[in-house]
Amino acid sequence: MDHLKQATLTHKQLATSCFNKVWEYLELDERRDEDNEAMIHLCHSSFWHWTQVDGHTDMNLSVGYWQLSRVYAVIGDGSSSLTYAEKCVSISENLDPFYKGYGHESCARAYKIMGNEEKMLEHKETAKAYVDLVLDEENKTWIENDLQTI
Repeated sequence: MDHLKQATLTHKQLATSCFNKVWEYLELDERRDEDNEAMIHLCHSSFWHWTQVDGHTDMNLSVGYWQLSRVYAVIGDGSSSLTYAEKCVSISENLDPFYKGYGHESCARAYKIMGNEEKMLEHKETAKAYVDLVLDEENKTWIENDLQTI
């Protein structure tokens, strides 16, 4: 295997590993400050490694921005959560409704944390409209379940 292919494989492996480790932190019932800090660093690492994978797609970036937004929402940083949610919405513009819906789900979640009920409801309704266009039932259920937690 040549050097560039090996580097791409390594970046992809690291991106995936960091992404999955973030989920372990997100699923904890209680997180310490150190856990939150590790989760943030892992999430940014995952995103960066994806950007280094040759042939990464807008879908990869959409998922990465969404996870960054969720991490910041979970720790209560609405402003950072919204920053990444807006990036998710923007990069998802030409993707399937599933990704567009999750972009707006993340905006709704960020606005809720920030106490902006009007914007939260606006994005939640937009996300629900995209949910109706999602064909895969499992994906549809994921978004519906996440929207119920907002």
